[in-house]
Amino acid sequence: MERKTVRGALAAIAAAAVLLTACGQPPADHEPVAVPAPVAVTTEPQPEPIESAVAEPTEEPAEAQEPQESPTPTEPPAEQKPTKQPAPQAGPAIMKQGDQSDRVKELQARLKQIGWFSARVTGYYGTTTRSSVAGFQAKRGLPSNGAVDQATWNKLTGMTRKPTAAELADEPPATAPPANNSAAGGARKAQGLDPRCMTGARVICVSKRSNKVWLVRDGVVAMTMDARFGTTEYRTREGTFSVQWKSRDHVSNLYHTSMPYALFFSGGQAVHFSPDFAANGYNGGSHGCVNLRDRAGAQALFNAARVGDKVVVYS
Repeated sequence: MERKTVRGALAAIAAAAVLLTACGQPPADHEPVAVPAPVAVTTEPQPEPIESAVAEPTEEPAEAQEPQESPTPTEPPAEQKPTKQPAPQAGPAIMKQGDQSDRVKELQARLKQIGWFSARVTGYYGTTTRSSVAGFQAKRGLPSNGAVDQATWNKLTGMTRKPTAAELADEPPATAPPANNSAAGGARKAQGLDPRCMTGARVICVSKRSNKVWLVRDGVVAMTMDARFGTTEYRTREGTFSVQWKSRDHVSNLYHTSMPYALFFSGGQAVHFSPDFAANGYNGGSHGCVNLRDRAGAQALFNAARVGDKVVVYS
């Protein structure tokens, strides 16, 4: 009996211990044991590591605004007076009054080609030559002292051709005799005329070597003029042609240049007066035409020529 009582007491004590350690509601005859409320552990979020590169902006950058004009008005710059260009100075004289030489002969012959010297070609640099040089210089804006410097010589040689032996000797232009004359062959050779030029009522004879155009009537030279031809890019055709048509006041549809007194002989190539040739001499070239610089001569040739007349062009 006692043994049962002891066992019951031990069981009661064990049950009480279980109740004290359990998670349930404590029994009513005991004061509740204050169990501290569990502390919620909050872990603060760690900041993300910052990259060494520059972070991208979160917003779109504002559009760049155009610069505003300065509110302060700026005054216009003061008007500047044009600076007066100094007058060209003459260079050292390479020919002057009092000289006498073959080079002076060439000077006189070249001036004669363009109508600036009408006296005889003697090789002596006198007052007439000095006056001719001064007029040529004044016309071209060169110092007009009447002495030839390098600039004057370069301008003159650019506008003229090398004088022939006959020009340097001051001989009158030779006239070819009629074709039935026994001396005709020699005269043609001296004049530089092609034999094809010697037959026909009217022949326009063109020599590229001599820079000349002749109007030949029945084998006799009736007219002689200086001529200029096409450049290496636009060559003047050679051969025997005929005047295809005439145009007194022609203007080129291709190059829009004036071609007065044009005598067309091969397609668009013609013999005609050239204002550029008259102004600039041999310092240039045509687009294939035969240029004349004597306007009165070109007009006379135009009036004399007929459609169908022979045209001979040769070197």
